[in-house]
Amino acid sequence: MVNITSVWKDNSKQGSFPILDQDLTVDVAIIGGGITGITAAYLLAKQGKKVTVLEARAIGEGSTGFSTGNLYAIPGSEGLHTIEKKWGKEHARQVVESRAAAIDFIEARIQEFNINCGFVHVPWCLFSEQGESASYIQKEREAVERAGLTTSDFIPFDIKPSVGFSIANQAQFNPLQYTVALAQHIQSDSCLIFEHTKMMSYEEGEPCIVITDRGKITATEVIMATHTPKGLYFVHSSMEPYREYAVAATLNDNYPPNGTYWDMISKQHYSIRTYDTAHGKVLMVLGEKHKVGTEEHNESRFRNLENFLRERFNVNSVVYSWAAQQYKPADGIPYIGKSSGSKKTYIATGFSADGLVYGTLAAIIISAEIIGNPNPWNKLYDASRITPVASAANYIKANASVTYELIKDYLFKENVDHFSEIKPTEGKIMEINGQKCAVSRNRTGDLFIVSAACPHMGCIVHWNSGEQSWDCPCHGSRFTTDGEVIEGPAISALAPIHHEPSKS
Repeated sequence: MVNITSVWKDNSKQGSFPILDQDLTVDVAIIGGGITGITAAYLLAKQGKKVTVLEARAIGEGSTGFSTGNLYAIPGSEGLHTIEKKWGKEHARQVVESRAAAIDFIEARIQEFNINCGFVHVPWCLFSEQGESASYIQKEREAVERAGLTTSDFIPFDIKPSVGFSIANQAQFNPLQYTVALAQHIQSDSCLIFEHTKMMSYEEGEPCIVITDRGKITATEVIMATHTPKGLYFVHSSMEPYREYAVAATLNDNYPPNGTYWDMISKQHYSIRTYDTAHGKVLMVLGEKHKVGTEEHNESRFRNLENFLRERFNVNSVVYSWAAQQYKPADGIPYIGKSSGSKKTYIATGFSADGLVYGTLAAIIISAEIIGNPNPWNKLYDASRITPVASAANYIKANASVTYELIKDYLFKENVDHFSEIKPTEGKIMEINGQKCAVSRNRTGDLFIVSAACPHMGCIVHWNSGEQSWDCPCHGSRFTTDGEVIEGPAISALAPIHHEPSKS
């Protein structure tokens, strides 16, 4: 039977953190309890700051708990040679240097607290079976070597690639187990960690005020460690949101050796690795990336990944499937530090699919700035930077897409007139009393009607059949069938719509 969850959520010990039940005054409020937020809390508390972490769900169970668990020094998602072309050789070298330092930091914390999270050094391999991406792979290898890393032709894999290379001494771990364990070790009177506590509003000032559904936090400074910052920020116009999918399967025999294997097919990366669960070894593959809100029937993405494994391995059964979100920056570099125009608010976003490394790095950079000891990589990742040369093409593309979605969806009308036309597990956009509404039924046929306008910036949400959610194609906010926020920059839920019983 397939578990519709990540392999990490099913193979990690749950933490036990309280729900906020009082108003608090702290030095730093951190919104988000993933690897970024918990790492920042560790560093700030260590320097004598009074810190609180506010997580809307459970610690580590957002983006961190749906990642691959792979750690590598090069920016795999963007491609190092692409960054080198946009930014220059020195910038590319610093990206590799800073990412390697973040991996070393993770390993040091594992040793410091004796965290059992399956950390192991493995090779990272990039290859193509048919050689269709030979030019890309060769450019990437040359850029990697110019950045100071050693590459090898050796790829320890039964699939014989026509072209490829590997980098030794990269790493893998269970990111959820690591984050929860780190949070447990640092929790104290000066480092208060709360879960199931949702931010409802935020106002920057002296002091900053965070209103949650459980109480008010007064803070000198605030870190938005929420994958993409909550609310309205200029940086949202400089990123594109993507969904990516994963499946994990048991094999009858011949698991590949430990390693991170990136197979390039038609300019897509398929990331392959093994993991030893409590019930035995599984083989994971991640891929099939597309923009959020652009595919209704994304169930085919999971089937494609299953077929990918079955064509190459002796698969017994698929046991896990999940999806994750990422935000691709226009100029290829994450946004880390004070938000544009802000004096007290720090953001950490634009990690693409490299959030475990970049999230840790963001915590290192931001905490150093708050303490007053700026990090040498501050300028490289400056969240308020303006880079017209490096980002122009992608910035125009991203914002043209937002404009298109806004206009198209307000003019377009779906041919659905009655609620009876919507079957279980289906979702449609309907007009009710002149208002665009998102109408869906769950698996038992219960009807849900909410406003179709995303509360972030007003784009019309689209139905995601595979994950049974409403997804905004503009900036990536996602909502449950009854309108609650799953992820993205939106803070408020989709407003409920009360309909006339005669129309149901």
